[in-house]
Amino acid sequence: MQVDELLKPFPIKEFHPFPRALMGPGSHEMIGPEALKLGFKKTLVMTSGLRGTDIVHKIVESMKYHGLEVVVYDKVESNPKDYNVMDAVGLYQENNCDSFVSIGGGSSHDACKGARISVAHDGRNVNEFEGFNKSENPQNPPHIAVSTTAGTGSETSWAYVITDTTTDPDNPHKYVAFDDASVTSLAIDDPVLYYDCPIDYTAQCGFDVLAHASEPYVSRLNFQPSLGNALHAVKLTAQSLRTAVWNGQDLAGREGMMYAQYIAAQAFNSGGLGIIHSISHAVSAFYDTHHGLNNAIALPRVWAFNMPVVYERFADIAEAMGVDTHGMTKVQAAEAALAAAIRLLRDVGIPERFIDVKQDTYSKNRLGQGPTKFYENAPTIIGDAADVDRITNHVLGDACTPGNPKECTFETVRPVVDHCINGDLDDLLS
Repeated sequence: MQVDELLKPFPIKEFHPFPRALMGPGSHEMIGPEALKLGFKKTLVMTSGLRGTDIVHKIVESMKYHGLEVVVYDKVESNPKDYNVMDAVGLYQENNCDSFVSIGGGSSHDACKGARISVAHDGRNVNEFEGFNKSENPQNPPHIAVSTTAGTGSETSWAYVITDTTTDPDNPHKYVAFDDASVTSLAIDDPVLYYDCPIDYTAQCGFDVLAHASEPYVSRLNFQPSLGNALHAVKLTAQSLRTAVWNGQDLAGREGMMYAQYIAAQAFNSGGLGIIHSISHAVSAFYDTHHGLNNAIALPRVWAFNMPVVYERFADIAEAMGVDTHGMTKVQAAEAALAAAIRLLRDVGIPERFIDVKQDTYSKNRLGQGPTKFYENAPTIIGDAADVDRITNHVLGDACTPGNPKECTFETVRPVVDHCINGDLDDLLS
């Protein structure tokens, strides 16, 4: 089913399933017994390596202690690339593995979900499965996803996001594949594992959560079963993100963000997303910047863009974010939500424009790092007219765009993209 067909106003809307989950402090220690229950014997672990921590080593050793054979692929990149997926598929097939474990954030989980789909189709290229339920074999290897960040919620959703670097090497394309067959077998969310997440990543991932929560709440899909989760995830993020950033060892803050990211993903799982994500996908396709950072920069601009058509929903978001809206009109409350989002962004130290993002802006930044020549030749975000145009065109072709509450055309979206790159956030508050 094509995106435009999926989102046409019609009475039948689809609720997509969630996997079983273990949540809370210490839950990652259950991975060995749970893997055995699922029939794991020889497992491919997919991860970024989590440089600077021993999380992967501890989990792998725990699995071995329970009698499992383990093969490790630790080269998953931020904004996972098609070659990450296919290299993992080759390693899986060479070693006759029968199961997957992903350890990390959304990049590890998404790459693993793509690898499972490919394995189930005899190693076909993952890019063939872009779109909605493109896989033909619903049976693929079991998968346990262990999260080390509070961000994407990929461990509980039916979506995975891959950057296609090979179809047109001079024009990378980041796409979303939605596939019920990609849903994990078990999600493990342990806030103790978040303690090692760098503070800048904690902030950026937190804005990914706020985007996941707010977009289905205002989506043109208006999917009622998603609205409660969406609004509560906004509330949890507003209550917990500052604490998680300012004191990364605070269990309450980390646990609050754990639940926020989990239920926000369950909200968008059936409730849809919008052009916050579309802009993020476009910028990371061309510059390999962090998805959560991109969402944070785009979010206030997109809220301002959408507010005129769904201001009542943004008034609800203001209350969820802790704004005292007593005595305000709905429009005033909606504007207060925007101000609260900008204040949160500034409080957790996120850059305000894409042209402010440099190679030393945040840890583990891949801007201009490669490994392909395309990314090596993109060390700075340009932001000129041609750059704005190519990003806008990518946005219009993104699978998240049709869910946006306000109609998107080149003429309406281009100024939003331009402001994300070059504009001043204070312009939105005047």
